[in-house]
This record gives sequence, C-alpha cells and structure tokens, in this order.
Amino acid sequence: GWGECVPYARYSETLDSVTDEIEALPKRFTREELQELLPAGAGRNAVDCALWDLEAKRTGKRVWELAGLDVPGPEITAYTLSLGAPDAMEASAAKNAHRPLLKIKLGTPDDMARLEAVRRGAPKSRIIVDANEGWSAEVYADLAPHLERLGVTLVEQPLPAGDDEALIGMDRPVPVCADESAHDTSTLDALTGKYDVVNIKLDKTGGLTEALKLRDAARARGFEVMVGCMVGTSLAMAPATLVAQGALVTDLDGPLLLAEDRREPLKFDEAGVHPPEPGLWG
Repeated sequence: GWGECVPYARYSETLDSVTDEIEALPKRFTREELQELLPAGAGRNAVDCALWDLEAKRTGKRVWELAGLDVPGPEITAYTLSLGAPDAMEASAAKNAHRPLLKIKLGTPDDMARLEAVRRGAPKSRIIVDANEGWSAEVYADLAPHLERLGVTLVEQPLPAGDDEALIGMDRPVPVCADESAHDTSTLDALTGKYDVVNIKLDKTGGLTEALKLRDAARARGFEVMVGCMVGTSLAMAPATLVAQGALVTDLDGPLLLAEDRREPLKFDEAGVHPPEPGLWG
C-alpha cells in the first residue's frame, strides 16, 4: 500500500522525525491499532492511507466501498495565488480568472491592497482568504466589512490558534474557518462559538480514518467542512478527495503547484479534482 505525507514544521515535524516515527512501528499492527500507536500527524497519515490502499488491493474493492461511502465525484478546488506585490497578484489573478475559486494568503500590512488587486484581476471568481494566524481581533474586526464588500466567501484562521477566544461573540459577516485550531475530533469542543467551518487536513488528523470521523462529527455539531492540504503530489491528495465530497470548500490544489507529479496523477478539469484511479491509490 502507498501513502504520502508532508511534515509540518509548525508542529515541530521534520522529515527525520516523521521517518523515525514510522520506522519505530512494530512489524504487525492493524489500521485500528495504528490510531493508538502514533499521534495525529503526518507520520500516521502516510501509514494510515497506505493501509487503506493495501486493503483495497487485497480485496479488489475501492476504498470508498471499504469505508461505506458513496461513489465519489469531482469537487471544485481552490487554486492558491502566490503572495507577491499587488500588481503581480493582480496579473496572476487575471491569468487564473477562469478558475471559479481562488485562494490568497494574507496576514501582512498590505493585505487590503493585495485583496483588491486580486478582485480586479478576477472579478467573477469566488475568493477565500487564509490569514495564517496573522491578524489580531482588532485588525480582523476592521477588515471584516471590507472582506464582505470584496466578495470573500471564507476566512481561514484569522487569529492565532492560542489566542482565538476573541472570536466568541464577534460579528462574523464572512464565515470563519478553523485551520491551525482544528486537528482531530478531540479539538472540536474548543471551536464552538468561535468558528463556522472546520478545515480538515489529513496531515493534521493523522490519516483518512480520523479525517472521516472528524468530518462526520463536525457536521453533526453544525460546522461546515473545508478540506485542505499541504503542497504534495496526487498521492497525498487522493484520500482527501473522499473526505471532500460535499464540502463547503475543497482546497486540494497541491499537485498543481508542483513542477512534477505522480505517473498516474489525479485529473483536474473544469469539473474540479476527480477521485483517484486504482493505479494511483485506493
């Protein structure tokens, strides 16, 4: 079986630390036992997804059948514009104005100039914003009406994960999504009243197994769901396409940002990102 992860430096993960975690696993264990053997994170993600892929190969069934899910279809995915000077971002937005959903990363003093430039370049695209924990409560409150005016449909993690209590009771004219504040099902309780949407990333949940549990638990509590990614190949995105079915926002553009992808990559077209073929995963 195959799986791919991307270590996340924000959580003190490195290639070496994740490799050490994986190599320290016992020779025999089940996917269920894996959930206790490794913490939620990149290492467990790679192994968990590889075990799903292995079971699919052994049984001759697709992973969605094994997981009891409906047959998946394509989902429109966001496309991330690189951070740059406003004129450069406007040009990039114009080049990608055919895409229905664009994402920009903010959290700097020039945020409004960049956002307005992107809107000029792509007047018809939906825009989501990732503030990367870069704003204070005061800055977010000041920016929120302008985000709404410019047609932003979602804001990811405006405040630092450890300092997001200020979101309780705050007017949120644009839905606010928990990214760094949301990891797995154990973190859901702390999100209530602060966030409207939960961003599920398999490198945070520690694999498809927990990601599916988090998706169902989040929806049961009234949250909308976003499915995001790190910058990885189609192999890393493949399991996430199953979690993304029916999500408010899908952000699985990682392979589009790479110079080279897997030999049997995911299909991206006007319908969005498609589920994997068996030769890739699952």
